[in-house]
Amino acid sequence: TVSTQSTWGDAKLLVFANKQDLPGALSAAEVTDGLGLHGMRMVWHVQPCCATTGDGLYEGLDWLKQVL
Repeated sequence: TVSTQSTWGDAKLLVFANKQDLPGALSAAEVTDGLGLHGMRMVWHVQPCCATTGDGLYEGLDWLKQVL
């Protein structure tokens, strides 16, 4: 998992699943599973993105803006 849950408090977690333009990139679901986020008792979101084109970046930041 990402960390022990007691250290997070009411933190929000945004994970950018970058490199979605490359073959073999992990999907958002695979990143979620790999980080063990389903077991976390906090608000989190995994946003697929491609930093070179900007795809998904604003969507992730919009999510963060809404939960803060």
